[in-house]
Amino acid sequence: MKYIICIIDGASDYKLKQLGGKTPLQVAKKPNIDFLASKGCCGLFKTIPENFYTGSAVANLSILGYDPKKYFHGRGVLEAAAMGVKLEEEDVAFRCNLINVKNGKIKSHSAGHITTQEAKILIETINKELGNREINFYPGVSYRNLLVLRKNYSPEVECFPPHDYIEEDFEKLLPRGKTKSGEKTAELLRQLILKSKEILENHPVNMEREKNGKMKANLIWPWSGGKKPQMETFTERFNIKGAVISAVDLIKGLGVYCGFDIINVKGATGLYDTNYEGKAESCVKGLEKYDLIYLHVEGPDEASHEGNVNLKIRCIEDFDRRLLGNILKKIDINKTSIAILPDHPTPVEKRIHTTEPVPFLIYKPGIEPDKVMSFDEESCKLGKYGILTWKEFIYEFLK
Repeated sequence: MKYIICIIDGASDYKLKQLGGKTPLQVAKKPNIDFLASKGCCGLFKTIPENFYTGSAVANLSILGYDPKKYFHGRGVLEAAAMGVKLEEEDVAFRCNLINVKNGKIKSHSAGHITTQEAKILIETINKELGNREINFYPGVSYRNLLVLRKNYSPEVECFPPHDYIEEDFEKLLPRGKTKSGEKTAELLRQLILKSKEILENHPVNMEREKNGKMKANLIWPWSGGKKPQMETFTERFNIKGAVISAVDLIKGLGVYCGFDIINVKGATGLYDTNYEGKAESCVKGLEKYDLIYLHVEGPDEASHEGNVNLKIRCIEDFDRRLLGNILKKIDINKTSIAILPDHPTPVEKRIHTTEPVPFLIYKPGIEPDKVMSFDEESCKLGKYGILTWKEFIYEFLK
């Protein structure tokens, strides 16, 4: 048996007045997803435990059947793994966004989706000016970069995800220590953030961006720090060999810790303009070598963070037509199990991740379908599986 898990990041949403009281999933034209829903069984999945951080790392750990309360050690360590940055046991890794701040307020968590080439120049400048043996900055993809503190630093720091605090005063959100050792680390992070403004504000890259009517990437923003986890691999747990297809280092890094290989796709951006067809082709080819493909699409989540409901609908439809549709044309569904779900809701009105259960479908050859005929938040409430948690979903899918 072959397996595909498709993650439509952030696709789940609330009912919206501008959509006639429907959600984007209810409005979007998605015949291929609905076909699988009608041939499989559906339900809701609580990917975020109660009173827990509402991030993609937590949600994707849940989807893969790892207890987030045990294995979530911050986004930074996952992104370090994806980037090939080696961490020692005492190192602390932070996700490090390039953001835009204007008049003291966070205007964009992504500096208007700065290009990877521009971000690389800025992060290399920051590393030259602020880095040393113990402080290392690494360029990633677009605004998603990495800060590693080596030796004598603590992950016991309260940081604030910038995408959750748009239009808020950044100085009120500077890192805070949770413990005495954490405060030492928090103080360093505060210094690095404030010094970065002096370096980035009038950097030639930003002056050129401003000249072209684009946002400046004028502040670094470290968050979600932690030390590397020790995880049993997916193969050790299930005797299944897997691979990840994603443009997002967080998802790739999670795959590394799970023992998955990484399949990189040219033109995969993590945005609405990603290479859907290339991801579909890579998935089909990947099934020749691997038992399971973990296929992730970021576009709907980014559209939600922008508050752009029409773009979110377009991303869902592109996933259905350009990605899933091309996969279904080229695989034998009598020999392939497929799961489709968002990792978490990202409502466009809130522009942040939330904790409500997400809809999911599981199609298996020979499965007796339930009565759900379309894939959305309301329809999947009536599905066979009811509400599942991290302890249940992956086992239901693989059994």
